Amino acid sequence: MLHFTKMHGCGNDYIYINCFDAEVNLSQSLIVQLSNRHTGIGGDGVVLILRSNVADAKMKMFNLDGSEGNMCGNAIRCVAKYLYDNGIVKKEEMRIETKSGVKELYLFIKNEQVYSVKVNMGRAELAPEKIPVKLKGKNAIAKPVTIGGKKYSITCVSMGNPHAVNFVKNIVKLNLQKIGPMFENNRLFPEKVNTEFVELAGRNNLKMRVWERGSGETQACGTGACAVAVAAVLNGHCDKDTDIKVQLPGGELIIRYTDEAVYMTGNCEKVFDGKMMV
Repeated sequence: MLHFTKMHGCGNDYIYINCFDAEVNLSQSLIVQLSNRHTGIGGDGVVLILRSNVADAKMKMFNLDGSEGNMCGNAIRCVAKYLYDNGIVKKEEMRIETKSGVKELYLFIKNEQVYSVKVNMGRAELAPEKIPVKLKGKNAIAKPVTIGGKKYSITCVSMGNPHAVNFVKNIVKLNLQKIGPMFENNRLFPEKVNTEFVELAGRNNLKMRVWERGSGETQACGTGACAVAVAAVLNGHCDKDTDIKVQLPGGELIIRYTDEAVYMTGNCEKVFDGKMMV
């Protein structure tokens, strides 16, 4: 019997499993089964919450296709809420270990429950070989490329995951189901890529849609919103060290890009607890 909690941040929903007191081994096929919205629990993937030797807790996240991800900005906020609300880690400042390093989190509490979390996402990586993307130069800002026979100007950023950001006039009309896989599987990106399409809604105000590697289009992507804000600053559309509002299909995130780090603030909500025979 598998006990779980369904949670979401900006509509980016995952199945959370507490592994503090019992080891849970999930196969790739079982993760796919659990994530299925028709025959399983339904979600953008599965997150395991474990003990850590270097932080308050450790997070392991798996995509919709069962592959393990390095980092998920929306999921880590929900992990913090789970730990605090359940009395496992009763701290308003937490450190959570991820595959892309230990992240610092600052919790906002109301009626003894976490409703929002600010995350220090670390520094934005701009060097092409570290993102990784097969482009020459010290960075990949507004680089012209051809993908699927169409020309794009991409800005590539790593926030623990690789991202390719595109600025367009209208994100609603995009056929992301067609374009997304072309980016994700293009040989420019040796580890595949998350792709964001961004519409300028005003100074320091952005709208975005995202195609995540291993999951497809999602309601929100925390690392993607951070990458979009960084790319917008680098391309002159937004201001550095200022709150940038990023509107996603599932909600809104506030991103601040500084010389030291990128900070992300957003909601985290519990949907329900459950159990499933596996």
